[in-house]
Amino acid sequence: MPFRLREHWWRLALLTVAVATCVWGASLFALIPILVWCASARSPRTGLVVGLILMVLLAWFVVPRELGWSGPWVPAAIEVYWLHTTLAAAVCFAGALVERRRPAGAGRLLTMVVIGFVATGFVLFAQLEEAPGDENVLPAPAQLRIAEDKACGSGGCWRVLTATGDRAPAVMREHLASRGYTPGPTSTITGNPRMCQQTGVLVTHQVCAELKDISANAVQVDWYVNS
Repeated sequence: MPFRLREHWWRLALLTVAVATCVWGASLFALIPILVWCASARSPRTGLVVGLILMVLLAWFVVPRELGWSGPWVPAAIEVYWLHTTLAAAVCFAGALVERRRPAGAGRLLTMVVIGFVATGFVLFAQLEEAPGDENVLPAPAQLRIAEDKACGSGGCWRVLTATGDRAPAVMREHLASRGYTPGPTSTITGNPRMCQQTGVLVTHQVCAELKDISANAVQVDWYVNS
């Protein structure tokens, strides 16, 4: 038993770090490639090296977005399902070749990719006519009092936040800027100023927040996916 533990320590270490990362990023689906590799790798050396590459890939798809970063190099949440899975399958395939074995698990890797695309379709379907998630607008600054709601119209659904407190409009603008939102064009429908955040490596995901000053200490923020 002690011998087997010494032999498989790298699997336990990778799984522990991967699970912690996925739980923190609320993206347990991204754990699948690590599970597949840990179950199929034979050589401890190759297993660890390829596993570390998969961990870097996982961190790239999960961490920046959770930190509120944005930009064309930050993967969108939907890309975790299909792009991350496809790239991870390619890494696992290369690792199998390095181990000089016929990738008997090639069918398993292909299944993993197919599952990723199926999950993508399911998530996109589930999001139809659904209001967006927190999208780094929430949680709001602790010093503000927040009232939340959602609204729907012919163009879809959006979230509504009313913040009150000392300098609420300025505080919310500073908060959005710190979470990766930048000034965007004024809404042609409401005339309200907007701040937008864009993520996505291959598929763009843009969220815009309209800010309507109610008073010096109150502001309404409406945010939606700008398709």
